[in-house]
Amino acid sequence: MPTDATPLIGYVVKMYPRFSETFIVTEILAREARGERLEIFALRPSDDTRFHAELARVQAPVRAIPVPRRLSSAWDGLRRAQADPGLRAAIGRHLPELLTAEPDDAVQAVEVAAQVVARGVTHLHAHFASTATTVARLASLLTGIPYSFTAHAKDIFHSSVDPLDLERKLADAAFAVTVSDFNLRHLERRFPSAGRVVRVYNGIDLPRFPFVARGRREGPLRLLAVGRLVEKKGFSLLIDAVARLRSEGVDATVDIVGDGELAEPLRRRAAGSAAVRFLGPLPQDEVAVRLRHADVFVAPCLVGADGNADGLPTVLLEAMASGIPCVSTAVTGIPEIVEDGRTGVLCAPGDLESLTEGLRRISRADYPVAAVARRARRLIEQRFDAHAQAESLAALTAGPAAIDAGEAA
Repeated sequence: MPTDATPLIGYVVKMYPRFSETFIVTEILAREARGERLEIFALRPSDDTRFHAELARVQAPVRAIPVPRRLSSAWDGLRRAQADPGLRAAIGRHLPELLTAEPDDAVQAVEVAAQVVARGVTHLHAHFASTATTVARLASLLTGIPYSFTAHAKDIFHSSVDPLDLERKLADAAFAVTVSDFNLRHLERRFPSAGRVVRVYNGIDLPRFPFVARGRREGPLRLLAVGRLVEKKGFSLLIDAVARLRSEGVDATVDIVGDGELAEPLRRRAAGSAAVRFLGPLPQDEVAVRLRHADVFVAPCLVGADGNADGLPTVLLEAMASGIPCVSTAVTGIPEIVEDGRTGVLCAPGDLESLTEGLRRISRADYPVAAVARRARRLIEQRFDAHAQAESLAALTAGPAAIDAGEAA
C-alpha cells in the first residue's frame, strides 16, 4: 500500500476520462496495483456520455485544470502562482518560452506547476506528444520536476506534427515511451534525441479477457470490428469486402462497434444491408462479450490521407487474448503481433482484394483456428501484460527520480 512517503506521479492528459482511451485507464490501474501513488491532471472536461466500468476502480484523484475563458481568470491563475517565490522566479526566467506557447497551454502549465508543487508531485507523465506533453514540459521547466511522455500514433504521424516541437520535447524529457518497434524506428530516423525513447507496449488486463477456445463454426461467418468511425480504421473497405464475400456466396455479416465523424457516410455505404450492423459505442465489458461470441475480429487499418495511422489498436490485443481469430493489416506496429499464418491473417492496408482474400482464407473449414488462436494468446501473455508494462514504466520513472533526489541532497 502506498504511503505519504511514496513518490507521487502526476499523469497529464488532455481529457479524462475518454471513452476511446481505455489503455490509459488500464495503465493507471496497473501502476496503482503495484503500489504507486498517482494523481491525474485533466486539461479538458470529458465530452463523453458513456464510461467504462473500470473507471470506478481508479483511486487517483482527478485535478481538472481550467481552461481560461476570460483574461481575468488567467490573471487570477498567474497571481496564485506568484505567491510561491520559486514559481515567481521561474516564470520570470522562462517567460520567453511561455510566450511562444499557445495561450491556453501556457496558462494551464502555470496552473499545473502550482498544483504539483503544492501537492508534492515528484514526476510528471503525459500521454500523447501533443497538448498534454506541451503542458507537462512547460510545468517541468517551471518546477524542475522531471517529465516523460508516451507517444502513440496521431501525435507522431499526422501531417500537422511540428518536427521542431517534437524534437524539443524528446530532448527535454527524462525519458519518452512509444508503443511499438515501428514507432521507435520512425522516431530514431527522424529525431536526434530519439535515443532516449523506449518501446513499452500498451498492456491489457489479461484476466478480463479470458481465452475461449472456438468450436467448429456453424451458420454465417460473424465478423466483428471495433473502433472510432474515422478514415484510418478502414471500415469503408470492410463494408465493401463483406459485400464481395456475399456476392461470392459466403454468408458473412459484420457488427461494427464505435462512433465518429464517418458514421453517416459509412451507413450510406452499407446501403441498408442487413449484413452490416452499426452498434454504436459500447463499454469495454460489452466489447469483451462480443469478442466471445463473434467468429472473426477484423481491424482493417490503413494510413489516412493526412498521414494519420493507428499505433497498435488495444482492441486487437484484447481480441487476440480472447481466442478469436483476427484479420488485420500491415500498418505501423500491427505486424509485430499479427504474423500471417501464425497468429492471425495479415493483409495489405487499403487493398480491398487483399482484405477480401484474407477473410476468404479465415472462413474456410480447413483454416487452423485453434492453433492460430493459441499462439496469439501466448504472444499477448508474453508481451502485453499490463502489470509487466507497469513494472517497466516504474523502473524508467525511478531513474530520473533517484537522480533528482541525489542532486537535491
